[in-house]
Formats: sequence, C-alpha cells, structure tokens
Amino acid sequence: MSQTTRNRETTRRNFLKSSITVGASLASAPAIAKTRAGANDRIRIGLIGMGNRMIGHLQTLSQLKDENFEIAAVCDCNEYQLETVKSRYPFLADKKFKTYSDTRALLDDKSIDAVDVCTPDHWHALGTIWACQAGKDVYVEKPGAHSVFEAKQMFAAARKYDRMVQHGTQCRSSSNIREGIQKLKEGVIGKIYMGRAISYKLRGHLGNHSPRPVPEGLDWDAWTGPAELKDFSNFRHVRWHWQWNYGNGEMGVQAIHQLDILRWAMGLDTHPTKIQSAGGILVHQDSRDVPDNQATAYNFADENKMVTFEHRSCITPSEAGFRDPFPFVQPDFPVGAIVFGTEGYMIFPDFSSYHTYLGKKREPGPSVQEPGSPISDNEHFQNWFDVVRSRKVADLNADIEEGYKSLVMTLLANVAYRTGRTIQFDPETLHCDGDDEANKLIKPPTRAPYTVPESV
Repeated sequence: MSQTTRNRETTRRNFLKSSITVGASLASAPAIAKTRAGANDRIRIGLIGMGNRMIGHLQTLSQLKDENFEIAAVCDCNEYQLETVKSRYPFLADKKFKTYSDTRALLDDKSIDAVDVCTPDHWHALGTIWACQAGKDVYVEKPGAHSVFEAKQMFAAARKYDRMVQHGTQCRSSSNIREGIQKLKEGVIGKIYMGRAISYKLRGHLGNHSPRPVPEGLDWDAWTGPAELKDFSNFRHVRWHWQWNYGNGEMGVQAIHQLDILRWAMGLDTHPTKIQSAGGILVHQDSRDVPDNQATAYNFADENKMVTFEHRSCITPSEAGFRDPFPFVQPDFPVGAIVFGTEGYMIFPDFSSYHTYLGKKREPGPSVQEPGSPISDNEHFQNWFDVVRSRKVADLNADIEEGYKSLVMTLLANVAYRTGRTIQFDPETLHCDGDDEANKLIKPPTRAPYTVPESV
C-alpha cells in the first residue's frame, strides 16, 4: 500500500477526533528552535496545496541561490494532485518526499521545520494557525485570510508561538519599490494626503455552476474546510476566487498588493474607520457572486488621509501612465498605485518600478523602470529563509503583522459592498457598533471541525 493510500484511509471520524485532541500536542512541538541562528541550517519544508499557484512557488524555489533547503513533504486533499505531483512540477521530479492528504498529519511530522500554505483563500488562515501551533514557520499566499477575525487570529498565533510568518505580498521585497517608499519618507512629494490603487485586468466570462458528482479521489469535505459545505461543481472547485464562500474577489486576487503598497507608502499603521464600496456584476452574467466592477473609498480618521481602490474588468482607458506588467493581460489594462502629496505624486505602475512627478508642471523626478516588471518572489522566499534561520522577526519584509493590517483593508471593502452601505469600523474592537450584518461578515461562522479558534 502506498504512503498516499495509507494517508487517505484516515477516516473523517478519526479526523474529527484528532481535531479535538491534537491542539495541545501541536502547540508544544517546536520546529527550528528559537535559539537556532546558524546561517547554514538546512530547512525542511512541507508544501500544502498542490494547485496551480504552487507552480510559481516551485519555480521560484528552483531558482534560489540558497540551496540549503529540502522539500520534505507535500499535502493535498485531491488524490490526483498527489499522484501527479512529480509530472506536474519538474522541480520535484527527482526529489524524495512524504505525501499527505491531511494537513494535520503533515503538521504532526516533527521533522518538518516550515510550511508553504498555498491553498484557496478560505483555508489560508486556519492552515497558518494550525502550523504556528505545531511549531512550524509559515509562508502563506495572499490574501492571508478570508475574514477580519481570521486575519487577527493569524497574527495572534504567529506572535504567541514565536513563528516567522511571511505574507505573500512580494512587492515588499522589491528593491525598487523599497527605494520608492524611502523617497516618499524623505519627503520627495511633500506631505502625503491620499493614495489610489487600480486593477483593470480583463477577467472575462467565468462559466457557470452545474452540480455534478465529486470526482473520485477528491475529499470535497476537506477541500471545503471552514466554508459552508455545498454541492460540487467544476465552477466551485476551479473558480473559487470569484465566490464569497471560498474567495475574496478582486480585493483578494489583486487589490491586496496595491493597497499594501499604499498603506506602506502612506505610513498607515491603523485600520480605516469609514469604508464605502459600490459596484456590481455589470458585464459578466456567469455564476460569480463577487462584483466584476467595484469602487472603494477608505477614510483614516486619526491620520486625516484617504485611500481609494477601483476595479474594472471590461473595456476601459488606462490611467496615469500605468503599463501592463503581465504579457498574458492585454495592453493598457494594468494594475498599480498612485501616492499624492502636496508637492507632487509618485506612481507604482507595476511590481518593480516607480516614477515621480513634481510641481504644477509635473516635472519628472526620481524614478526606476524595471523591464518586464518581475515580481520579487525570489527575494521574498530568500528573505523568509534568512529569518527562519535568524529568528529575527523584524527582518521579515512582509511579516504577518503587515499582512494583517493590509488584509483588513481589503476585507472591509467587501463587507461594505455586501451590506450596501457605508460602514463605521472601530479599529480597537474590530467591530462596527450597532451593525450586526457587518459584524457577521467580519466574523462569519465556520464549520466544525475546521473552526478558527477563539483562542489560539
């Protein structure tokens, strides 16, 4: 019997039982000791979620100059993903590693130091919390959470268990973006009063939900995890980004990157207090329930600053000189961020460039243009490796605290959109006073045994 088959024979009854009892043992099982700081320490990594995004992660890992790490295990609740892992991921073709169909079983493996959580959005937070409790360091894909409550609990778990948790907002590891941020801190555009982010990617028609039997080998209950259990369809399984039950729409797919840059650039270390978001499914009559066009505005009362984000997924003009950073997206439908100051403005038109325009005549100022607009995945993973070894959380480029603060912005936009009104958010209590509908979205119910804990 193969390792994969043996793992898959763990019954749901046993899983339910282990979910109740395993927490204490996980929390006491350290991975790399807190005092360990050797630059040559070999890191044993477990990969959780072997879908399409993991292709990019493994391409990055295969290109790192740091070769002192090992893929020790892979995990997915889809038997096909495990059986084909070596053929689908060339980097793993000649590697030896364990396979797991149950995340908890992988986390019980004390030989694993760290995990890469690359699941759909609705699993990010719980997978990260469980990993921290198990003594594992974590690289978690963006967006790190599916609700404000989840985001808070991720941050709490990382700090409680002293884990190095890197959030997948890779722009924070771009030397060019970092240079632009430093120029802003030095006052190149004067006093900053506003930021604007955009995503004009053409998304197209996504298809429709058509119920069908669950494919053999897929544990649909485990895949659904904390979300509401619904009948299976290819649309739900593949287009999960565009359904509230599993994803966060454009706010999670793209806005998290640009809003993170703006929050960083503008020095916004608190949460917004007033959020408005409008839009709808204006073009694509498919089975998505997230908007295909959305405009959001945030006010930060204590900072006297404002941020806006706008998403359009159909024909639209470009804006402020942004260019397309990806070859597979049609030209002039870009993503980016603009920071406005009293003496000028700075544009971040992609993931590795910035341009400054000064004065009433908009004279060009400091700038860096990176051909091809590479995303800084390599630097981001290397930074995580370095901190896993050093245990100096302050050296993480995208520590989960920064991810948490940016996540709250994206998640509150969806709360405002779904309630259909302006929401007043209390940054201290993380609630909207007197607004039960909004609060149920801020802290939605989860499904046992896949429950985000009240106390991590």
